[in-house]
Amino acid sequence: MWKPTTPPTPTSSNPTNPSKPNQEVEKPLMSNPSTSSPSTTEPTPASAPRNAMMSTAEQATIGKSLVIKGEVSGSESLYIDGRVEGSINLPGNRLTVGRNGVVTANVSAREIVVIGKVRGNLNATDRVDIRNEGSLTGDVVAQRISIEDGAFFKGGIDIQKPNQKANGEAKTGKLDPLSTETGSAASAMAAGA
Repeated sequence: MWKPTTPPTPTSSNPTNPSKPNQEVEKPLMSNPSTSSPSTTEPTPASAPRNAMMSTAEQATIGKSLVIKGEVSGSESLYIDGRVEGSINLPGNRLTVGRNGVVTANVSAREIVVIGKVRGNLNATDRVDIRNEGSLTGDVVAQRISIEDGAFFKGGIDIQKPNQKANGEAKTGKLDPLSTETGSAASAMAAGA
């Protein structure tokens, strides 16, 4: 674990809180994202919940002034604060459409968070989260969906079970509609009429 070579002096460590003069300064630890794990004696800095914000080292970012037209695909999480038109494919990763983001695309990802504006169909293998400032116009296919108060949503929702394909069939095998009780009753009525 990295530690400063010289301990901080009581006057420079924390001038606003003189009751704890020997407290270590945490800024050097925060500036190095490759630090493996904090020591048990050092306090850990408070951070935002993981589902609310990811650090920029863990995701790519499309800034406010960028406009992308075409297909966006990748193998890392993506934060969009600009404009994207076309299609977005991030299998196994997270897409976050930021407050300034405007997306006109069909999206496929593990997890999709909408804080800005999205027009298009969303297909998430895990969940879709529409925050209170978010706007979504399009259909959603996901295992879980969350729509906060104040969010705008216009479209259809298809909740998929973990062992289900997008067309509603089980992954283990095809369902035979005639083998079910209602299917055989319907076929018998059709044959007798």
